[in-house]
Amino acid sequence: MNQVGLVGRLTKDPVLRHLSGNRVQAHFTLAINRNYKNSRGEVDADFILCTVWGRLAEHIVNYCGKGSLIGVNGRIQSRSFLNEESAKVFITEVVVEDVRFYRLKPRDSEGAVVPPKPPDEQEGLKDFVLPEAAVQLPVI
Repeated sequence: MNQVGLVGRLTKDPVLRHLSGNRVQAHFTLAINRNYKNSRGEVDADFILCTVWGRLAEHIVNYCGKGSLIGVNGRIQSRSFLNEESAKVFITEVVVEDVRFYRLKPRDSEGAVVPPKPPDEQEGLKDFVLPEAAVQLPVI
């Protein structure tokens, strides 16, 4: 199984790349704080490279800016390439398949971002229905 879920903040504004065949892609880095403090009493962070394709890439570029808090689900992928000095470079990244927008920040560039609406506490519970009466299960 190859599945990963992350929640973190974008380190810079994502940029949409247009590729051949009308495909679009965006790369971004998520900064994710660790759950403990180091010997200096500071919280360290991990910086995870993420790649997203298609309509999801367009949504992230349109609505997220540097500092936006998002959650992503996807899979880990490794790849390699030769750089300008003909040295082989290995990259491990998360290919994003699903995203959740938690706290959006406007983009620094000239692209306008719609400010997020205030969270509705009941919004996530609209499909959840409590039973009208407690059901007594038989004892076996």
